[in-house]
Amino acid sequence: MAGLMKRALLAGAMALAAGGAHAQANLSAETSSAGNSPHLMMLHLADVLSRDGLADMQVQEGQTATNSIVNVGEGKSDIVTAPTILYFLLENGRGPFSALGEDGKALAGNIRAIAPFNAGAYGLFAPVASGIKSYSDIEGRTIWNGPPRGAALTVGRQTLMLGSGGLKEGEGYTGVQTNWGQLMTSLVDGSAEAFMVPITMPSDRVIAALSAGDVNIVSFPKDIWESEGMQRFLSAPGNAPVEVREEDMGYGPDQGVTLISEDGVFRSPGVPFAAMVHADMDEALVKEITAAYIASIPELEKRAPYAGNVNFDVVEQRATGFCGQLSLKYHPGAIAAWEEAGYDIPDCAE
Repeated sequence: MAGLMKRALLAGAMALAAGGAHAQANLSAETSSAGNSPHLMMLHLADVLSRDGLADMQVQEGQTATNSIVNVGEGKSDIVTAPTILYFLLENGRGPFSALGEDGKALAGNIRAIAPFNAGAYGLFAPVASGIKSYSDIEGRTIWNGPPRGAALTVGRQTLMLGSGGLKEGEGYTGVQTNWGQLMTSLVDGSAEAFMVPITMPSDRVIAALSAGDVNIVSFPKDIWESEGMQRFLSAPGNAPVEVREEDMGYGPDQGVTLISEDGVFRSPGVPFAAMVHADMDEALVKEITAAYIASIPELEKRAPYAGNVNFDVVEQRATGFCGQLSLKYHPGAIAAWEEAGYDIPDCAE
């Protein structure tokens, strides 16, 4: 009888332990407003974790990434989406984090990536009626190139200068800036002759511009793209190359969108992002979360027309912008999940 009771107690303890190991976690998350890949990825992840019984993830939408990355570093949020350039700026106490100084480096040390992707690429597009068919055609024109301040304006100006062979705002062309909320109006009101703005493939921004007439999307000049200087630019923190074949861009043959490219490939600097967690998050939990995400990527790629073109399933160093001057590393649990799924995480990002 004593042996039977002992076995029963042991079995009960093992059952409780097993149940505890698979208890659903409660997680907090932050992401951007609707309409882009960070928002899509985070809401998809919340759905998958709930469905699989892994976690109840409360997602705060419409959050500013500069605040989100600090919050995950401080342990105030469990999972956030943010452009990788913010990690570099936080670690070095630059830009929006200049007031943090050395504290920024300490916060960055608390942050790990679990899943990279991009938020599209900086694309030059223009109404066909404008006659703009190349980067050099922007000379003397009025170009919407970003909001009044921030990374999008900086990279937009850099992309225009590099692609045109040196044209600068105020000298080679006239720049127009508005807040993001006014962009949709600017796309159709004639205030600009072309636009340099992050776009996915396909893009709601290009589709909105079609209401004012057919649109040309202008690829970055191939010879400049392949130059040593451009490759250095693409390797800088917060940059990554995006290349999409015309047939994969997601526009119909009679939709009114034409790609201007030497070889039928759209090329432009991308906007690398990652889902990030605190370095101290439980390794087994991170592995389960990441594994569930990886297994669901085919489903994720069907949730939006552009979702197959933002590298949800890519961890290659050049495409994700990891390593080099960007010291952001993957969480050990995420590394285990990706590599068990057959992916190769770059050694420099482990």
